[in-house]
Amino acid sequence: MSSSKLPRRLILLPFVALLALLGGCKAVVMSPSGDIAMQQRDLIIISTALMLIIIIPVIILTLVFAWRYRASNTNATYDPEWHHSTVVELVVWSAPLLIIIALGALTWVTTHRLDPYRPLDRIAEGHELPTNVKPLTVDVVALDWKWLFIYPEEGIATVNELVAPVNRPIQFKITASTMMNSFFIPALAGQVYAMAGMETQLHAVINTAGVYEGFSANYSGAGFSDMRFKFYGMNTADFNNWVQQTREGGGDLTREVYLKLAQPSEKDPVRRYAKVDADLFDAILNRCVESNRMCLKDMMAIDEKGGLGKSGTYNVATDASTRVRLGLAGTPARNYVGAVCTPANPTGSGVLDDRVPL
Repeated sequence: MSSSKLPRRLILLPFVALLALLGGCKAVVMSPSGDIAMQQRDLIIISTALMLIIIIPVIILTLVFAWRYRASNTNATYDPEWHHSTVVELVVWSAPLLIIIALGALTWVTTHRLDPYRPLDRIAEGHELPTNVKPLTVDVVALDWKWLFIYPEEGIATVNELVAPVNRPIQFKITASTMMNSFFIPALAGQVYAMAGMETQLHAVINTAGVYEGFSANYSGAGFSDMRFKFYGMNTADFNNWVQQTREGGGDLTREVYLKLAQPSEKDPVRRYAKVDADLFDAILNRCVESNRMCLKDMMAIDEKGGLGKSGTYNVATDASTRVRLGLAGTPARNYVGAVCTPANPTGSGVLDDRVPL
């Protein structure tokens, strides 16, 4: 039987099946639960609508012209000498120009309003930020291949689990241990890159309690596919209870524990830490978790003062002993610039004055 004789229902069956499959998808980006993500969604919709003002008429007119001036239509006017129309030129150039101006103005305004480094001035549309609300600070570290979240004010940390109260601004400070990753919770806000030795930021708020997906949106190696975590939006009472439970049931995240945690691993379970070294995130950011490694900020301070001179070329340390102590003797050792300690200088003129030897 030829395809032209097939029943119409059979012809439409593949399209019905495709619609059924698409119906199972949840477009989180277009249906978010955080105010920043909602504003970003509105920007996508408005930008698309503005562009469709040009795209749809062009598509329609292309089909109309192709049909009207087909070779078999002898009734269509044939004028090979036609070459100019002021009205056509005005429409063809002015309409796209107006769209570009509108898109440019919209992009300029929203780029500054939705700057991830910009603190929030509202928690939702029509709800200004209360003056007595302090943002929740969360330090984010992209590891291979898992996520570490440190709550500096609460003194706790988690792996592959992020919790925040609803309608309270969140300030994320983001970095990475090695590979570049991208921190992304579609329901909360847009993605922000995590890079070793650098700190990026994201200000956001979740407005609806629930469980949301978070993941890395930038390929970073073998375990990338499973570099996911759950983000829990809770009311304030439940969040406080969760913090208390973590303090009572977690372990200690010391520098040595972190060095073991930072080793590449896949499909890591959720872990909680009741206590965190106060300066751990700063050490991760400055790439000096190992006690004998010089911090990046100290390197920059020395360079600003003119450097260490020729003697600085010999200031190289190895982490071989550190790896043996951590039970990682089989992994390759790395060399790096060693830490420098100077005597205290009461005048304050030294680069690393009052630094405690490690």
